[in-house]
Amino acid sequence: QVQLVESGGGLVQAGGSLKLSCAASGSIFSINAMGWYRQAPGKQRELVARITSGGSTNYADSVKGRSTISRDNAKNTVYLQMNSLKPEDTAVYYCNADIRGTLFILREYWGQGTQVTVSS
Repeated sequence: QVQLVESGGGLVQAGGSLKLSCAASGSIFSINAMGWYRQAPGKQRELVARITSGGSTNYADSVKGRSTISRDNAKNTVYLQMNSLKPEDTAVYYCNADIRGTLFILREYWGQGTQVTVSS
């Protein structure tokens, strides 16, 4: 059993910052890529940022230069530091990870989501 648990969402004023965290726990052998997606009301879920096990990153154009994704492999945790937040960043943010469990089967996992609301 593998779980992803997010934290760090909340309400912030435009121009402010938030740091999201997502910890993976359970029967984990290894974790490949980890990432953050978001879904605003009435819109499709979209990639925000992703980081490989080796530390390579990619970002959505909409957050590039304002956000930084990082991970602590020892803690099985991925972070998303978001700065200069805009009202259009308001969404539910979901953690995502490709995890190989102790049976060596690689699967994609999702967290339950954390709300980020940016007020103007």
